[in-house]
Amino acid sequence: MNLNFDFIETDRLRLRIITQEVFNTIFQEYSEQEQRELLGTRTDLAYAKEREKFEKGLSTYNRTFLLFQLIDKSTERVIGGCGYHNWLAEHRRSEIGYALLEDEFMNKGFMTEAFKPILHYGFTSLNLNRIEACVNPHNEASLSIMKKFDFKQEGHLREHFIKNDEIQDSLIFSRLKRDYDDSLKL
Repeated sequence: MNLNFDFIETDRLRLRIITQEVFNTIFQEYSEQEQRELLGTRTDLAYAKEREKFEKGLSTYNRTFLLFQLIDKSTERVIGGCGYHNWLAEHRRSEIGYALLEDEFMNKGFMTEAFKPILHYGFTSLNLNRIEACVNPHNEASLSIMKKFDFKQEGHLREHFIKNDEIQDSLIFSRLKRDYDDSLKL
């Protein structure tokens, strides 16, 4: 594989940056096995979901995305992702989303470690003014991330998304560039 990735390094993680162009290249120029390895998909369902994203197109004329794959330095495994989706560059705002791939990676501080440089990147390199997050009111780990990084709760969206065939609510949070300070600098 000869793709040249950009990375951000933290103590335990390498954050591999996946742009729309990189995503397209992965699906257009690499074998399925290489695609699975690069994307960190461990199941057929996870791979099918990534393939569907490619086939349907992740970006539109006014929206785009930027993903940071969380790679554990000790194992070189993709353990999760965090990134900007619903990124409206014209309005300098984006929603941030994040997930760890398996339970074994949870409660070890990986997402907290990744979140800081990713927020920094959003405010500085992407010139975002507003970073938003939609969080399930029962997701204590995500609520903790919001608190840790000084996101402000702005509202409660009723019946906002479906997970496991169950309609669930979201809490909407944001962090503004004007609230950005040295605490996020690397």
